[in-house]
Amino acid sequence: MPLRDMGRRLLSRVGCECPLCGARVAGARLCAGCQADILAAPPGAGPRCPRCALRPAGAALHCAACMAQSWAFCRSVAAFDYVPPADALILMLKTRLRLNTAPVLARLMAQALRAGASLPSDILLVPIPASRASLLQRGMNPAAEIARSLAAELGVPGPRHLLRRRRESPRQATLGRRARQRGAAGLFLCVEPLHGRHVAVVDDVMTTGSTVNAAAAALLEAGAASVTALVAARRP
Repeated sequence: MPLRDMGRRLLSRVGCECPLCGARVAGARLCAGCQADILAAPPGAGPRCPRCALRPAGAALHCAACMAQSWAFCRSVAAFDYVPPADALILMLKTRLRLNTAPVLARLMAQALRAGASLPSDILLVPIPASRASLLQRGMNPAAEIARSLAAELGVPGPRHLLRRRRESPRQATLGRRARQRGAAGLFLCVEPLHGRHVAVVDDVMTTGSTVNAAAAALLEAGAASVTALVAARRP
């Protein structure tokens, strides 16, 4: 067993601190109070749109954007909304490089899946590849770290690094919706044929869905039967 995976298993058994409040918890997880705060839906909010994971207004089952737009992925699962205090978990991983938050995020994502969005038993987990600039800055890919922990949580094979970037792109956080869509179009290439396999693309945050959609399009082009988007957080 790789040393990294052995470390994750050991971490899940020993006492740790809740990354948000510091309370003592058993393993890589949030305390009950912080988890309840993060997973709670806004007052009056309905269930998430199964296609893009936004929360539609009123009693609608699907958001208006998904009824008007064709996505390459068939559904999305998000553990929580990217709002305070939940966004702190993402920032701990991406800006403070606290790798021990990856299994915490993966546990929340696994819980969201078990709540009603089961995956095929032969699913392939594929992380969104980081840009060269991001890898140089961080020394790691947050999506890959989450995917590795998520594979352990779900008991499926480790993530497959099947996607490559065709080009470098500007930081998504600096772009508006339309600029994100233009910049993500045709961004990825799948390096292996998939022959009808079911694939789940893993990322940390979904904002417009452009990046995940570009990844899904590349996977479908390589022969995937379906693509599911799995993200830790969905930006409202």
